[in-house]
Amino acid sequence: MKLTVLGSGTSIPHPNRSSSGYWLETTGGTILLDCSASAIHRMTGESLDWTALGAIWISHFHLDHCGGLAPFLAGTKHSAEMQQRTMPLRIFGPVGLKALLARFDAVDNYRILQQPFPVDVVEVDALESFEILPGVEAVAMKTPHTIESHAIHIRDTEEKTLVYSADTGLDETLATFANRVDLFVLECSFVRDKPVQKHLELAEAMFLVRKSHPKHAMLTHFYPEWDKVDFDQEVADFDPPCQIVEAIDGLRIEI
Repeated sequence: MKLTVLGSGTSIPHPNRSSSGYWLETTGGTILLDCSASAIHRMTGESLDWTALGAIWISHFHLDHCGGLAPFLAGTKHSAEMQQRTMPLRIFGPVGLKALLARFDAVDNYRILQQPFPVDVVEVDALESFEILPGVEAVAMKTPHTIESHAIHIRDTEEKTLVYSADTGLDETLATFANRVDLFVLECSFVRDKPVQKHLELAEAMFLVRKSHPKHAMLTHFYPEWDKVDFDQEVADFDPPCQIVEAIDGLRIEI
C-alpha cells in the first residue's frame, strides 16, 4: 500500500492545507478516501493517474469530504481521457449516498452517473465486510460525528491494513477497530480545549492511538490553530507508543 495525502485540512480556506482527500494505492487498484472539491485537482497536482481510479469512499456528507464528487463525475463524463475506459468506477459510502448523488444530479440534470464506463454506487452497512476493489476487503464502522459518518478498515492481498477514521468524536470502539493496523489515519482537529464534541483534540487522538497499538499513525484534519504550535513537540509530550506522522498535503507514505 501507498498513501498520498491530498488534503490535510478542513473546510476553512488555508494556504497549505486543502480539504479532505487521500489517495490509497493497493494491490487491487487505487481508492480515493473522501473527495473534497480541492481533492479532484490535487490528484493532478501530485501527478496521480486519476483516469485509473478504481473506487471512491465517502465517509460522510459534509462538503469538505464529499463536495468534489459531483464535479469529478461531471469532469470524467466529458474528458477525452475517459471516453475509452471500460473499467467500472465503484463509489461506496453510507446509506443516503444514492440520494445525495440524485440531488447533485437534479441541480441541472447533469446525469453524472451516465458515464462512458460503468458506475456502481454502493451503500454499505456498518460492520459488514465488502470488497471495495478486487481482492481488497473493507469494513465500515459507525462513528460519532454525523448520523451517517463511518470509519473504514481496508486490507489488501498483501495483508497490509489501514484504518481511516474521517471525522469523529471520541469513541473507544474506534481503537478496537484499528487494533494493530499498519497505518491508523486519525483526525485530530484541535490541539486542546476543543469547541465541539464531535471532533478530536490531541489528547483524545493520542488516547486512541495508545489503545489501538498501530504500527504507525497519522494525524490529520487540522484546523488553523495547529499553525501556532510545534506538532512534534506537542505529540512528544504524550510519549507516543509508535511513530506519529503529521499529515501534510503532498506527503507520501509507503505502508
